[in-house]
Amino acid sequence: MRVAIFSDIHGNLVSLEAVLADLERAGIEQMVCLGDVAATGPQPHEVLVRLRGLKIPIVQGNTDEWLLQPEPFVEASDFYQKIYEMDMWAVGQLTAADRAFLQIFEPTVEIPLDGANILLCFHGTPRSNTEILRATTPDEEIAPMVAGQAAMILAGGHTHQPMVRRYEDKLILNPGSVGLPYLVVGDVVRNPPWAEYAILHSEDGNFGVELRRVRVDVTAVQAAILASGMPHGEWLASEWGN
Repeated sequence: MRVAIFSDIHGNLVSLEAVLADLERAGIEQMVCLGDVAATGPQPHEVLVRLRGLKIPIVQGNTDEWLLQPEPFVEASDFYQKIYEMDMWAVGQLTAADRAFLQIFEPTVEIPLDGANILLCFHGTPRSNTEILRATTPDEEIAPMVAGQAAMILAGGHTHQPMVRRYEDKLILNPGSVGLPYLVVGDVVRNPPWAEYAILHSEDGNFGVELRRVRVDVTAVQAAILASGMPHGEWLASEWGN
């Protein structure tokens, strides 16, 4: 069985289409999305329409939940003020069908694999869509995050950073971000010209993970941003680099 796992599309249909085109060539039997699909990007409605047509399980990320009940950000920096205004614009782009779709996203999703293995999908951690689980998170902090979970394979998003790590007898993975795979170099944040996702291979009780990068047309992403009419579009477009 081959399962495609992707996350954090953030309203970027150009990058989502790049991933879906790559999946057509990969012989995928199942897809699952780990949430944060619409906020902060130029095509929130269009991404939701595309996902709705895929008929796949989707986890409710923190920004998916926020779009249904938007509140002012706690952070008061100029950066987060921009993000807040962009996300409030996204709220205004959603139709009634979009909001109904966001409401059926699930806190966690379980996918049976070959043998007795189960893939447990979430956004931040199994208990919270805002909690952060990184490659560097100490084991003692992970313990309460995954307490009571029988699944041998766990997949989460939220950090936008690809990861595969072992915790006790479990394998934890993060596919990275489809729509905002940002890099932080010193004080500079930029989005590189690719989308990220993962493929889980499972057969006869054996499994493995492949982290993938797909080239994205940065010019098309920038054009979508500038044509959208979203606030701070020129700033967001400038964050994308070749």
